[in-house]
Amino acid sequence: MEKEFAREAAAIPASGSAIDPGRTYSLAELIDVAETWNPETRQAWEQARSQAATLGVARSELFPTLAAVAVARLDRDEVLFNTTFFAQTVAEFDGGLSLSYTVFDFGARSARISAARAQLLAANFLFNDAHRRIIYQVEQAYYQLLNAAGQIAAAEASLSNALAVRESAEDRMNHGLATLPDVLEARSAAAEADYQLQAVRGTREISKGELARSLGLSPTVPIRIQPLAELIAPDLFSDTVEQALDRAFAQRPDLMRQLAEVRSANARVKEARAAYYPTLSLNAAGGEQAYRASQDPLPWAHASEFGGEASLRLTWSLFDAGARKNGLARAKADLLASEARLQAARDQVAQEVWTAYANLETALRERRAALALLAAADQSYAAALDSYSQGLRNLLDVTAAQQTLARARSTDILARTAVLSALAELAFQTGNSIQPAPRGTRP
Repeated sequence: MEKEFAREAAAIPASGSAIDPGRTYSLAELIDVAETWNPETRQAWEQARSQAATLGVARSELFPTLAAVAVARLDRDEVLFNTTFFAQTVAEFDGGLSLSYTVFDFGARSARISAARAQLLAANFLFNDAHRRIIYQVEQAYYQLLNAAGQIAAAEASLSNALAVRESAEDRMNHGLATLPDVLEARSAAAEADYQLQAVRGTREISKGELARSLGLSPTVPIRIQPLAELIAPDLFSDTVEQALDRAFAQRPDLMRQLAEVRSANARVKEARAAYYPTLSLNAAGGEQAYRASQDPLPWAHASEFGGEASLRLTWSLFDAGARKNGLARAKADLLASEARLQAARDQVAQEVWTAYANLETALRERRAALALLAAADQSYAAALDSYSQGLRNLLDVTAAQQTLARARSTDILARTAVLSALAELAFQTGNSIQPAPRGTRP
């Protein structure tokens, strides 16, 4: 059994790829790839199709049911006539049509249709929410990869600075202006800068795999993206938190799905109430009836005729040991529970938007501080290196300035990508990332 499962697992087809290795992709283009290849979109799409079929099943109850009926039967028994039993054989064949139609049921069918329609809306909102989540996953993976690539550029610049300090220290020692400990300190700083470079290169490879996974592709697929320098991070955000909250309450598909669940539960209550009332149905059948019969010692006889019937049936359950009562109580409880879930979801949305808005404001402030830090660290390093070359500063001052500049570069890259990531998070929490709504085409 385990070998069979292993073979089936190995036979699962690998993810396809629509990526051109020689092309540089923007974020919007990668999102388009994800919406096509990510299996979560296909799953949500098929769930929506299934719910649409369920609505069709519910609507079919509004129409009569017509069936073709064919019955063949052979009876043989002993018939008593006077004081003697005679063997009798009767062969019967009936062929015709049977029609059944519910004329009136006090809204039970319309309630089921309303519930199915609400569930279809919920499935559509779930489909939209799957797009929202995938867009957010791609954005976060994209910005993580941008940050990793930026950190590599910063680490390479820091390594270049550390090598320049090392060369300066070695040159001064060759001219008798520096000591061996100074050179060893400079070499240690260069080795540390090289170590940091290799670490961030590993982070970039992991980020590439995360981006490929969010696209629904294999991690081995090569993906080229725009460099961070081509993206503009805003310095200000004009919307208020109240405006962001209003957009979220009007746009979040998960909140709309909870509202659809409330509608469905309300329809189920109406359906449960309808069970207290009678149902009127029409039944009709008609067709050809053929008989062949024999009674010993008489010969076979044959008869054929058209027969049919029509009836109106009123069905009213007078006693069911509390089944309808408990069914209605359950439907009401489900309605109250769905309303509570809707309120809880609304509160959760408000908290998520509030947090995302605060994170964005913090990221913008950190970005401004990081710019100031980078400018100051760059000037400090340049001054320290120049002074060291003239013998006015010691190597420890230069090394400290170089390390401060390295941290400032890393912080600047992190702050830039943090602003972009925070903007994406706020768009995700308010539902802006799926506006306008995705086209209703099969992914």
